[in-house]
Amino acid sequence: MRVLLVDDQPLLRTGFRLILEAEADIAVVGEAGDGAAAVEMTRSLLPDVVLMDIRMPGVDGIEATRRIIREGAASHDPKVLILTTFDLDEYVIEAVRAGASGFLLKDSPPEDLVQAIRIVAEGDAIVAPSVTRRLLDRFATRLPAVRDASPPPGLDTLTAREREVLAHVARGQSNAEIAAELVVSETTVKTHVGNVLAKLGLRDRVQAVVYAYETGLSRPGQG
Repeated sequence: MRVLLVDDQPLLRTGFRLILEAEADIAVVGEAGDGAAAVEMTRSLLPDVVLMDIRMPGVDGIEATRRIIREGAASHDPKVLILTTFDLDEYVIEAVRAGASGFLLKDSPPEDLVQAIRIVAEGDAIVAPSVTRRLLDRFATRLPAVRDASPPPGLDTLTAREREVLAHVARGQSNAEIAAELVVSETTVKTHVGNVLAKLGLRDRVQAVVYAYETGLSRPGQG
């Protein structure tokens, strides 16, 4: 897996590089200190995953993510993994809307960082379910959710089981956790999730979570 590191702090980039280059299946192909450079380097280096900081001088991580996803969709489809700290949580929702495939706390253990990159590279956007849930519960009230009586856009195309699976995804549950709760196989859950994404025109599971909150299917604090 080819990874591009994007952070305005050289020391952090060095730390990430040391962690990632210790893995046989990961290659760090470049480093960028701002969003504009990240977009250019993604275009030239074609990384599989861009490890992206949010707050940087000039072009920030959200705008850089938007440009990378827009340009990359027609070529090699890079994935963007957002790095965040608790005091910057409110930016995560915008980053996901921009096309990021997931996010991870900067102080996560090294093994979580490596696992997150592998998961995102494989197309499964759930990086840290507990973090996903905590962040969305905290900031979902800021989302412009649909509150009228009409069905949310696309929701009426889902089967009852698919809606149920989407609700579980919105809680930050993994395929294994959903399978255990619904007493079905993980393969069945994966199929349902794929159907949900296809019917709703969503890029990945993280966008499915945001969709569920925006449409009112899930609310902050639901268990």
